[in-house]
Amino acid sequence: MQYLNLGCGSRFHPDWTNIDFTSTGKGVIAHNLTQGIPFPDSSFDVVYHSHVLEHFPKQMADILIKECYRILRPQGVLRIAVPDLEQITKTYLKTMEKAIEGDAQCKDNYNWILLEMYDQTVRNKSGGAMIEFLVREEIPNRNFIIDRCGIEGKKMLAMGKEIYEQKLLAVSTKKTLKQRLKPIYHFLRHSQYRRNFFLKLLLGKEYKNLEIGRFRQGGEIHQWMYDRYSLSKILEKHGFEKIVRRSATESYIDNWTNFNLDTELDGTVYKPDSLYMEAVRSSF
Repeated sequence: MQYLNLGCGSRFHPDWTNIDFTSTGKGVIAHNLTQGIPFPDSSFDVVYHSHVLEHFPKQMADILIKECYRILRPQGVLRIAVPDLEQITKTYLKTMEKAIEGDAQCKDNYNWILLEMYDQTVRNKSGGAMIEFLVREEIPNRNFIIDRCGIEGKKMLAMGKEIYEQKLLAVSTKKTLKQRLKPIYHFLRHSQYRRNFFLKLLLGKEYKNLEIGRFRQGGEIHQWMYDRYSLSKILEKHGFEKIVRRSATESYIDNWTNFNLDTELDGTVYKPDSLYMEAVRSSF
């Protein structure tokens, strides 16, 4: 069996061929997936990508799915995980109603789910408003965030706490000589800093627009969202059959949970906010 994991990030298995835009570990192939998938027709029995498709513009998602079909062998399996628009929308409506009724806990939950819906689409800097929400001494709805986002939620909460503590430390201490000289060190050592310095001089106020453009083309933002209906229609359009919604542990793929891509070793779901869909390439 030949397995391919596209946009693998830090979650990959040694039995798989693993690709990401930059190499994220030993054996991970660096390749720009907007330029197609660099393998011949009918090369793989399984293709998997998790929280990748939503980072492609809607029209490019068709190209990626078509490429997945091309490199799969007849009766090969495509498994996709994306943020679940249906689940997010239902949770949004539920928390909104409770917040309107005066449920204090649901006010924080409402604010968070609204960020899940929009922030990673509209943000102009890394972390966006999600990080701003998390950089506080106490997060009253931390369990809601963990239930929604799983391991990623725990990581975001830890990052918010670290940034909060660093801000407190910065207020209470004076900068060391090393900290004051750091910008000069970067300017002298790294060509990127020198280039940005001169671009700021050249562009003036327009440099901010360049920064935003760079960020929004960098891959962090979400370009589209999917539900079980819209995703199944894309798969159907490109010739896939036996299209089915799955849980994190269900699959056409033999021994799927042994790879620990959608689950942890203890069985915990890695991204519980996900929609999981599978489909099979036709025999011809």
